[in-house]
Amino acid sequence: MITALLGACHSIAVAVDCSWSIVWYDEFDGPAGQLPDPTRWDYDIGTNWGNNQLEYDTDRPENVSLDGEGHLLITAREEQYEGCDYTSARIVTRDLFEPTYGRFEARLQLPLGQGFWPAFWLLGADVYEIGWPDCGEIDIMENLGHQSQTVYTYVHGPGYSGGGGVGQSYELPEGGTVADFHIYAVEWRPDAISWFVDGIHVLSVAPGDLPGNWVFDHPFYIILNLAVGGNWPGPPGPDTVFPQSVVIDWVRVYEETP
Repeated sequence: MITALLGACHSIAVAVDCSWSIVWYDEFDGPAGQLPDPTRWDYDIGTNWGNNQLEYDTDRPENVSLDGEGHLLITAREEQYEGCDYTSARIVTRDLFEPTYGRFEARLQLPLGQGFWPAFWLLGADVYEIGWPDCGEIDIMENLGHQSQTVYTYVHGPGYSGGGGVGQSYELPEGGTVADFHIYAVEWRPDAISWFVDGIHVLSVAPGDLPGNWVFDHPFYIILNLAVGGNWPGPPGPDTVFPQSVVIDWVRVYEETP
């Protein structure tokens, strides 16, 4: 399928016009149980991440592997591991692919249940040099597992981080839930960031909309993860079912054609 996208306009559920050319992608083809392509993805391994998350993120196939049907599964499990009660995974393109500007999109299916916190986001590649939030963060999609129709789109930076991030929620159309496949996208330009769900424009933010400095003018990398618990969603409830997965059909990145 992807060969049809290279250097051409395309329409796959959501049209991307001819002003964008694909520069990076992963379709997650391969045998069941295989780890994601190491030339495209690395891992954040550990826990907490500043949000009091309850899972330990690993690079084990039990937590992150292909399903053999063209998807990558990030799977949260209830198990004792490295002092935590849950495991999951957090994959990153750090040091492998760190673009400045572009259209970033992924087709995702999310788990339901209290305590799940899946996200598709971008983080400033200089995070380990200058720290967060000065590095900047673009949340393309976040969801709280007990909210089956709501996703969140935010930016974080100096003066607008954590609960003070700038963005908004988006309610899926009646009858749709995050457990269905949806395409989550952001278009990041020097003067604005715009979010889309299934091609519907959700929000745009420009430098003048922020209560602090615009820090979205340098390389960022991609993160996909499934957190368990944490400050925002709270812990899993007695009815939360494990294991459950974020199912990633594909991830694609485009640059704007001059």
